[in-house]
Amino acid sequence: MNKKFQRNIEDFTCGKCGLSVKGNGYTNHCPECLWSQHVDINPGDRAEKCQGLMKPIGFGIKQSKYILFHQCTNCGIIKKNKASKDDNFNAILKLQGV
Repeated sequence: MNKKFQRNIEDFTCGKCGLSVKGNGYTNHCPECLWSQHVDINPGDRAEKCQGLMKPIGFGIKQSKYILFHQCTNCGIIKKNKASKDDNFNAILKLQGV
């Protein structure tokens, strides 16, 4: 299994709110509602069969950057993802009360 990041430039429609998202190769969640989809075993490999929606459950700060925590609504796995400058900051802050 390759753990090296694989960049994939893909557009997608958010499975939670329906927003049409333009990918940049690092986009892994909806910038509006912050939901994601469980598609990777290792970042960018698109090898995960689960395909469940990933609920944003919290955030942390590492080296002055926001890190989002997502939990799969299907299998329960928790993954970390870097927040993007395009993310809805109010949605990130609302995760504090989740």
